[in-house]
Amino acid sequence: MRKRSESVEEYLEAIYKLSRDDGEGEGGATVSQLAAALQVSPPSVSEMLGRLRSAGLVEEGAGRGIALTPQGEREGASLVRRHRLSERFLTEILDVPWDEVHAEACRFEHAISPEVEARLAAQLGYPRTCPHGHAIPDEDGCCVDEPLRPLAELGPGDHATIGRISDEKPELLRYLASLGLLPDTSVLVESVAPFGGPLLVRVGDAQYALGREVAGKLLMREGPGERGADRGSAAHARGGRPKRARVRGRRQDRHA
Repeated sequence: MRKRSESVEEYLEAIYKLSRDDGEGEGGATVSQLAAALQVSPPSVSEMLGRLRSAGLVEEGAGRGIALTPQGEREGASLVRRHRLSERFLTEILDVPWDEVHAEACRFEHAISPEVEARLAAQLGYPRTCPHGHAIPDEDGCCVDEPLRPLAELGPGDHATIGRISDEKPELLRYLASLGLLPDTSVLVESVAPFGGPLLVRVGDAQYALGREVAGKLLMREGPGERGADRGSAAHARGGRPKRARVRGRRQDRHA
């Protein structure tokens, strides 16, 4: 596979993620979405998209934006695979807090060779997800996203498991980790306040009142998970779940 510049790789990765993970890029990613994701100006995005079209990496989407061509899809999947494997390596082997790994993985992903990528995957036990629960494409670029629902859509008595954190902002990840709200954690919805009020949820022996905005960023699968409120310190089975999600300093339990 031809080596691209880092800026081209960042665009391919961003379009791939917007089209799959966020659920907002149906039919392709828009200029405004890419500008926000990459923190650049819309004119800069438009200029780069012209270069990507010329290289045969993007095309007009079926809906309202820009989509990856088959070649762009392959390269985007490869970049996302290296990024998410790097995040797993940083959290599991180097014990980097999960709220810091995204920025570090952005540096790693551009330097990893296919040979190192293969060894990294084997060393990690061929994980299925990154520490935040996002699916890792396999070596052939295949990526299967499981059906998930936002916690904010659940009702009283619903019991579900955190599958993915949709927003990887460091401050949110630190807050969730302090509550033990990590992928594979079981959550029971005890009550839902009316008029857009918070959800009262139980995680192990603890209760928390979560606002709708935060609850909307926790994507859930049906049924109980592998753990309760262990604050992310327990070891987990290989094959797709974070070994730990470390937070800076001492951990403190917060009770609503």
